[in-house]
Amino acid sequence: METYLFINPCSGRYDQSRISTVIQRLNEAGLSPIVCTLTPPDHGPSQFQTINRSAERPLVIVAAGDGTINAVVNGLEPDCATLAILPLGTSNVLAAEIGIHSIEDGLDRIVAGKTRSFSVGLLELEQVSRRFVLMAGIGFDGTVVRDVWLPGKRFLKQGAYAIAAILSCLRWDRSLIEIRTAGHRVTCHSVIFCNASRYGGSFRIAPECSVFSPGLTAICVQSNSRSTYLQLALELVRGRIASSRAVLRIPADGCEIRGVKPLQIDGDFIGYSPGRLMTVADFARIII
Repeated sequence: METYLFINPCSGRYDQSRISTVIQRLNEAGLSPIVCTLTPPDHGPSQFQTINRSAERPLVIVAAGDGTINAVVNGLEPDCATLAILPLGTSNVLAAEIGIHSIEDGLDRIVAGKTRSFSVGLLELEQVSRRFVLMAGIGFDGTVVRDVWLPGKRFLKQGAYAIAAILSCLRWDRSLIEIRTAGHRVTCHSVIFCNASRYGGSFRIAPECSVFSPGLTAICVQSNSRSTYLQLALELVRGRIASSRAVLRIPADGCEIRGVKPLQIDGDFIGYSPGRLMTVADFARIII
């Protein structure tokens, strides 16, 4: 099988010895990968053009984090390749969603070859259109990701986001946005649009969502007070946010965002609203 291995030297758990072990294991399994270096926001257009034009459906392995997986998903055409992931990022939310516990576990699953179709979300802004696998965050969430110190992310890991969150609280933005769906019109301070159940690692905030089932849920924070966010942070740590009364949950397919706030998808800053979201069902198959 034609096989590509995408690596990101800036990923949170990148280590050249680990990559060498991965390549050796893949070679032993009869998969001789073409190694491609990808550092978002560079989307590697020449590499993806080759994959998208391939007569057979190649195996595309991403040994990196959720941001690099997002870049690969945006570089691939629908249903042109089979995706596989090896967790080498800061949070590895998609790996947790699928149940991949380690690089060795991911390699075992690649060798076994069992796949399943997965869906993605699509965010359309005025000048750019981007897919997301896990979630899109607007407002406080987008501000934190926008302001995170990228050189420190590799060393501080989740601590880099905590620092950015504290700085965002000191420069507090009280402005509101509006989201509109077929059945709802909601004014809110922040929204997380979930395509998966987890957020930020092992935190399960949308148990009704799955990458294997099309459909988005909007988790809306309507209050613009810092005390509400402190309450939500405590509920997140205690594993109670899925039942929090401080948020409003609504189906979000075909959702329109009105107002201007920072946006992030799958942990990377992407730009500013307004915009529109929808689901792309059965985008591709992924090794599970």
